Amino acid sequence: MSPSLAWLMLAIAGALDVGWAISMKYAEGYTRPGWSIASLVLLAGFVFLLGRALKVLEVGVAYSVWTGIGAAGTFLLGVVLFGETLSAMKVAGIVLVLTGIAALKLA
Repeated sequence: MSPSLAWLMLAIAGALDVGWAISMKYAEGYTRPGWSIASLVLLAGFVFLLGRALKVLEVGVAYSVWTGIGAAGTFLLGVVLFGETLSAMKVAGIVLVLTGIAALKLA
């Protein structure tokens, strides 16, 4: 597998991680069957893609990027979908996370 494909898989795994976190919220403690199943499918998807990407990428970089994508994406969707609070400090924190992701990709 090429490094470019590994990075793509890692980015998709990060997006699936966001979907997983949001689906857990909708699953309401895994009491709603449809959302619970969706959550488990998304979990399996990101674990598979992350594992494949780790065949090529360094584990420390890949894991950091994956969690950063998940954290930033989940934060943004939390604001949009659930009306979670948005403050200058939170935005600054997410900007730092995204800057760190970019730095790791470029390293």
